Amino acid sequence: MHEAPPPAPAPGPSSSAVPAEPLSHGLKQRHLTMLGLGGVIGAGLFVGSGAGIAVAGPAIVVSYLIAGALAMLVMRMLGEMSAAMPASGSFSVHAERALGRWAGFSVGWLYWFLLVVVLAVEATAAAQIAHGWVPGIEPWAWVLLFMVVFTAANLTAVKNFGEFEFWFASLKVGAIVVFLVLGVLAVLGLLPDTDPVGMANLTGQGGFLPNGWGGVVSGVLTVVFAFGGLEVVTIAAAETDDPARAVGRAVRSAVVRILFFYVGSMLVIVTVLPWTAQQAGLSPYVKVLDAIGVPSAGQIMNIVVFVALLSALNANLYGSSRMIFSLAERGEAPRGLLKVSRRTGAEGGVPRRAVLASVAFGFVSVLLNLLWPDTVFLYMLNSVGAVLLFVWALIAASQLRLRARLEQEAPEALSLRMWCFPYLTWVTLAGLFGVLLLMLTDEAARPQVLWSAGATAVVALVAVGRQWRERRGSA
Repeated sequence: MHEAPPPAPAPGPSSSAVPAEPLSHGLKQRHLTMLGLGGVIGAGLFVGSGAGIAVAGPAIVVSYLIAGALAMLVMRMLGEMSAAMPASGSFSVHAERALGRWAGFSVGWLYWFLLVVVLAVEATAAAQIAHGWVPGIEPWAWVLLFMVVFTAANLTAVKNFGEFEFWFASLKVGAIVVFLVLGVLAVLGLLPDTDPVGMANLTGQGGFLPNGWGGVVSGVLTVVFAFGGLEVVTIAAAETDDPARAVGRAVRSAVVRILFFYVGSMLVIVTVLPWTAQQAGLSPYVKVLDAIGVPSAGQIMNIVVFVALLSALNANLYGSSRMIFSLAERGEAPRGLLKVSRRTGAEGGVPRRAVLASVAFGFVSVLLNLLWPDTVFLYMLNSVGAVLLFVWALIAASQLRLRARLEQEAPEALSLRMWCFPYLTWVTLAGLFGVLLLMLTDEAARPQVLWSAGATAVVALVAVGRQWRERRGSA
């Protein structure tokens, strides 16, 4: 282990001003591409989509198109900045360069807190599935096993994380492709003992918009958070041999394919079965597979959801460790977290203390989830419920500032450009604030916005206070 050298100050956004990362470059393009594809294909899609269908009906397809378009625009902006200025802190570094240290500090710590809290939900949910298969082993023991395994994977070479995610994502993507093929064959009546379904389920039971456009809006609120996780691609890009090229390719391939998987899946589901057959909390994928005669559909989907949860746990542990490492690089977290493993090349440069710090807080979150799921942990979960939208808004605000500076100082660094700048950036910001306002009008979502806004305000005040004290000390 040795301490990474502090980064040189970056006076401007040009790529030449960006300090070299002390982390390893063990991730390959295939790792990054599959991380982009699999990063947001999780339990939120396989199970949570049922709640969206219940409120929007067949128009859930439109809800996913709107939410997916927002996510795609944010990723395009983030991809532009990350290709020009790759860094392990990704949008936290961009926010600092665009808006000031308070912004980089705030978004970095909020995102780290989000990942380590959600990590507890994923570990607990995966443990419940495993307990159902092997009742003799208690859920807490499964949680411990998962945390130990993925901690070990993240403490070794970064390529181990990449390999885990590559195969996890491959299984999830393969499962959706098979589902889409079976669904289309069922719609066309090409499966044994099936008749063509036609469009009856899209127009019956109240029509395509059974709950009106209000249902579509409610559907957006339900599904928009399922797209969280794409950001890890730009964090991981810093650990590839050619970060600018890698992140550009990953962003280009991921956003369109993810829209295809999400929207395509929803279209198959509401076409094969009436939307009224879906229930919140039950996987619509299982219902469709049961309806078309796939044996043991429930167990098959349980395996896929289990893999999706472990994949998200692994990615969140990786993302949180790199984010807190980047904060330490910039003096916004304890400098002791800058220790990296001594070995060189693809096998070295692992921020082990940053990994252990993230795991430690992850264990605390898991314990709170197991002991007080309806009180202490619920408050923690609410405090990060809308943080993703705040992070996306800061990404858009950062891109507005940095794009103009890049065009003046380093136009050659803009290998990936945001579409229709600055108009679509402003549209994205308006859309994100619109979602937050709609959440405030929703009784179930309101606590998440208020608690998340409170947490954001506290972190921002700490950041401003730190900056004020530093200025007074240097005066």
